[in-house]
Amino acid sequence: MSPQRWTTTDSPVGTITITGSPDGVSGLYMEDHRHRPALDEDAVRDDAAFTQVLAELREYFAGERTTFDVPIAFDRGTPFQRRVWAALVEIPYGETTTYGALAVRLGNPGGSRAVGLANGKNPVSIVVPCHRVVGSTGALTGYGGGTDRKRFLLDLERGDTLF
Repeated sequence: MSPQRWTTTDSPVGTITITGSPDGVSGLYMEDHRHRPALDEDAVRDDAAFTQVLAELREYFAGERTTFDVPIAFDRGTPFQRRVWAALVEIPYGETTTYGALAVRLGNPGGSRAVGLANGKNPVSIVVPCHRVVGSTGALTGYGGGTDRKRFLLDLERGDTLF
C-alpha cells in the first residue's frame, strides 16, 4: 500500500489540506475542520499529485466551475455514509436540499438525523458538497468547516461572492 499523500492550498475559506492516493482525493479539510483525521505517520507531501483538484478549486472559487471532475477515493466511512456522500454530489450547484429530503431520496424517510451525522463526516468537503444541505426551515445548521464558511460557499454559488 502506498503512503498517503497530502498538500495544502490557500483559498477564500482559509488554508485547505487535501489528502489522497493514486486513486483520487480522499480528504479535503478546512482549518479547524470538525472530524478531521490526523495525517498518517508515513504521509508524504506531494504537491504535484494534486494539480487537478487544485486547478478545479481555483476555478470553483473564481465562479468558473460548477462541478468537479477530480476522482474521489473514499478510504473510510460506513456503507450508509458513502451512500449519503454519493447523494451529495447529485445536489445541483447553487441549490440546497434538506436533511429530511435527502433521507427520503435515500429510502429512509425517518433518517434525517442519520443523514445529518453522515453529512457531517463527509471527508471531501466542497468537492462533495455537504454545504448544500440545510435544516428543514432553510436555516444553516452545523457544518464541519463552520457555518460562516457554509454561508460563504452558498453565497459564492449564488453569485453573491466571487474571488
